[in-house]
Amino acid sequence: MKRGLAVLLVLTAAALAQGALKVGVVVSATGPAASLGIPERNTFLILEEILNRTGGVAGRKVQFTILDDASDTTQAVRNTRRLVEEGVVAVIGTTTTPASLGMIDVVAEAKVPMISLAASKDIIYPVDAKRFWVFKTPQTEELMARAIVADMAARGVRTVGYIGFNDAYGEGWARFFEAELKAKGLQLVVSERYNRTDTSVTGQVLRILARRPDAVLVGASGTPAVLPQRTLKERGYAGLIYQTHGVANPDFLRVGGKDVEGTLLPAGPILVAEQLPAAFPTKRVALDYIQRYEAKYGIGSYSTFGAHAWDAWLILRPALERALKKADPDKDLAAFRAALRDEIEATRGVVATHGVFTYSKEDHLGLRFEDAAVMVQVEGGRWKLIRTFR
Repeated sequence: MKRGLAVLLVLTAAALAQGALKVGVVVSATGPAASLGIPERNTFLILEEILNRTGGVAGRKVQFTILDDASDTTQAVRNTRRLVEEGVVAVIGTTTTPASLGMIDVVAEAKVPMISLAASKDIIYPVDAKRFWVFKTPQTEELMARAIVADMAARGVRTVGYIGFNDAYGEGWARFFEAELKAKGLQLVVSERYNRTDTSVTGQVLRILARRPDAVLVGASGTPAVLPQRTLKERGYAGLIYQTHGVANPDFLRVGGKDVEGTLLPAGPILVAEQLPAAFPTKRVALDYIQRYEAKYGIGSYSTFGAHAWDAWLILRPALERALKKADPDKDLAAFRAALRDEIEATRGVVATHGVFTYSKEDHLGLRFEDAAVMVQVEGGRWKLIRTFR
């Protein structure tokens, strides 16, 4: 018995003597997307504490290097280059679609696997030579547009207006939303754009009001998504207002106040985890994450965005364990990065907070609609589950 214990201690000491697994993280902790990026950063701080307490992965320490891109694409690309040069085995991030798209060239050139925390389908589709290295955890606009239009059809909506960001996020939503509307026989009567840093959208809202749509979708994220909705309310719009899953955090409710009461939006199921049916596949994992996050940052502080980061780690950790059996990052970093990419793509049935992930050569999102989307409404300053799709 003593001899066995001694052997175990020797092996553990040898494992700890190996180099740390360096994981690079890029998030938007400041700037217009900060309300999304801060909970992502906070989640990695929680993971760092857990890993330090429990001995890392396969006996190796894990070292997160967390960099802020300030909601700026150029800074996100610069951060990614720095992480690659520092020898990270993988990159997680970043928060926004434009910046994540900008990072693809860097990781593809260096052959480093990346898991994005942004929404656009364009980040991972098609899986070409560059996107071969890129995966993501948040639901796409295509998946969430399906939920919104299903809800609109069920409510008898016939005509729709759209106002979204004048960047890759807003354009992606416009494209997939319009396609889904056509498929279900609804009519898009007006489509407007605005910048994330704009302070007025009066002109756009007046053009929307002139077309008198039954419902309006705001294709934006974070607190800048409040501006069109507030302006619509101030100008007397009485129809239905939808937002995207890009607003599912406490800051949207805090900044929007009474102006966002009644908002309808699709969301990852974690947003209303306590209200989900007991048999919902992600409920247990989601409640575990919420308990851990609120224990450190306070009751009601969690958001779906931090959960995207948690899900990225739930995918990366077992992939790291499997890749370590194929290559040693201390001896051949390039071979290990390639092995890790293959093992991420081999992910099957990972139950996470937002859905059940099964990647393939053709699908680097890996979520099923019925597990990954619910419809929610803002009621009394809280999120209320109004329907699932199971």
